[in-house]
Amino acid sequence: MDKILYFDCFAGISGDMTIGALIDLGVKKEELIAQLKSLNLPGYELKVTQKVKNGISGTDFDVILEEHSHHQNHHHPHRNLKIIEGIIDKSNIDNDAKNLSKQIFNTIAKAEAKVHGKSIDEIHFHEVGAVDSIVDIVGTAICLSILKPDKIYSSALHVGSGTVKCAHGLLPVPAPATADILKNVPIYSTDVVGELVTPTGAAIIKTIAKKFGSLPAMIIQKTGYGTGKKEFSIPNLLRVFWGEESEENTIAVDKLIMLETNIDDMNPEIYSYLLPLLFEQGALDVFMTNIIMKKGRPGVLLNVLSDQQDFQKLEAIIFNETSTLGIRRIPVDRACLERKIMAIETEFGPVKAKAALQNGKILKISPEYEDCKRLAEQKGIPLKTVYEVTVTKIQKSDFK
Repeated sequence: MDKILYFDCFAGISGDMTIGALIDLGVKKEELIAQLKSLNLPGYELKVTQKVKNGISGTDFDVILEEHSHHQNHHHPHRNLKIIEGIIDKSNIDNDAKNLSKQIFNTIAKAEAKVHGKSIDEIHFHEVGAVDSIVDIVGTAICLSILKPDKIYSSALHVGSGTVKCAHGLLPVPAPATADILKNVPIYSTDVVGELVTPTGAAIIKTIAKKFGSLPAMIIQKTGYGTGKKEFSIPNLLRVFWGEESEENTIAVDKLIMLETNIDDMNPEIYSYLLPLLFEQGALDVFMTNIIMKKGRPGVLLNVLSDQQDFQKLEAIIFNETSTLGIRRIPVDRACLERKIMAIETEFGPVKAKAALQNGKILKISPEYEDCKRLAEQKGIPLKTVYEVTVTKIQKSDFK
């Protein structure tokens, strides 16, 4: 069964919290430190201790800079991406950890370049180019190469609120580069004041997480906590779960938003333009239902299913393109079977088919309409004939 690593970011995420949580999960600090030494970065020492936050014990990972090195980081030129990649490439850590480290730094570089209107080659890192951030990012990659999870998931990210002091002055939370990194990632904010998700933490989780959402169906074997350095109204901890996929139920459950509105005063021709536009902009499903509204007027109930990160964009399209004055936002859970595209060889040619799986077993397979249509047009035969031949082929095959 697949090994799952799940990040519960109820108090955000940072580089040091990530390593602390993974050490707390079972990574041996001696093995991590030995590999980090091969980076040949001078001027720091590592301190790993147990700390308690709001009655919960966790591991604190601290990169302590020597006074001379700390002075250099603030008054000497900052490192660029090429320099950092050179440091990583010259080290003795394994290739998986090297590649992941460079991917994380590349994620940060792209965000910094966009925010500052420069190319990636022109970007000189500030906070994330410092020794402690290099250690945090490479250390995380080393921990993951030791654990070797099959799948990494994460909760939505609690980002905090207010402002944070950065190299460029006082900036809103999340900081501009952090916000850019977190595009297409579900985030939320409460009344907790402060920066909960750092640029390093954002880049790490954006790069490593396969999916963001609720805790998946899994058998938990270990739990780890990484402690942060600040005090908030909530425990400043990152929690991670380690375990295996549950054999009983591996159906993924997504947290989605259903946008819903009633329309009775719009030119119906607009719907033929609206529906494709909504799909192009990320709608997971769009459908219409005939309804009877007040005063006996016939109308349309428009439903648009969306990821949490896309619903505001889709909502804006509905307001702009239709006559509606109000839209209902309905949180929904969607249970979804794993899907796999398979190639079916028929006497007319290859046809793609969509297979639905549960616990690795195929429950159903259906031919793709567009492939069947293409073959029907090419061969000059009825569409239903292509369907029937493909379905028969599927039924006679033993797919694994």
